[in-house]
Amino acid sequence: MKITDLKPTIVWKFFHQVTQVPRPSKKEGKMIEFLESFAKEYKIAIKKDEAGNLLMSKPATPGMEDRPVVVLQSHMDMVCEKNNGTKHDFDNDPIETIVDGEWLRANGTTLGADNGIGVAAELALLASDDIQHGPIECLFTVDEETGLTGAKALKEGFMTGDILLNLDSEDEGEIFMGCAGGKDTQATFHYEPVPTSDKMQYFRIDVKGLRSLRWRDPQRIRQCQQDLGSFLILIEKEI
Repeated sequence: MKITDLKPTIVWKFFHQVTQVPRPSKKEGKMIEFLESFAKEYKIAIKKDEAGNLLMSKPATPGMEDRPVVVLQSHMDMVCEKNNGTKHDFDNDPIETIVDGEWLRANGTTLGADNGIGVAAELALLASDDIQHGPIECLFTVDEETGLTGAKALKEGFMTGDILLNLDSEDEGEIFMGCAGGKDTQATFHYEPVPTSDKMQYFRIDVKGLRSLRWRDPQRIRQCQQDLGSFLILIEKEI
């Protein structure tokens, strides 16, 4: 089975297209071109701000014109990580997807579902002609993963809707009414090197195969730390 065989077909069609576009944080140029091309193909109104954020607007379907404008938001960029030994250039190479049972994963790299699946859902809605909806605005922001700089650069009036649904989440079927936000911290540490004894032994420890870790999920972080701690204790005993 391939990604394009998954249901709903239109969502996975667009997610597959998104995975073929390199989109590291702060290097979303190719993704912007892809989205602009989409808007031209489907005759969707589009505008771009100075930061590179895009907004596509679609009128309400007949009978829904009196509904409030709803903004759907996702971010273009993705976390770019790969396994040791995997040859992949995130600036130029597409993501290779694999349907693995009930899961969709990438071959040796991050998948980019954060937040590519949100982008795909918006594109599916914009391209569909069989879904009833009020007036919608689809917002695509840049550089979420390394500082939220796209969202921070948004200016008043870029969007007209009073209701915004952020499509970047982890739990299916749940709606969050708030967010803790984020903060960047820079720290500087000073040290003095000291000579080592020629009788010392040196080891390099590579840890792989830990449980899925998402840096904004405290529960998974704690579990990962526990797994790593247990592993290091075992190694210490063996040494």
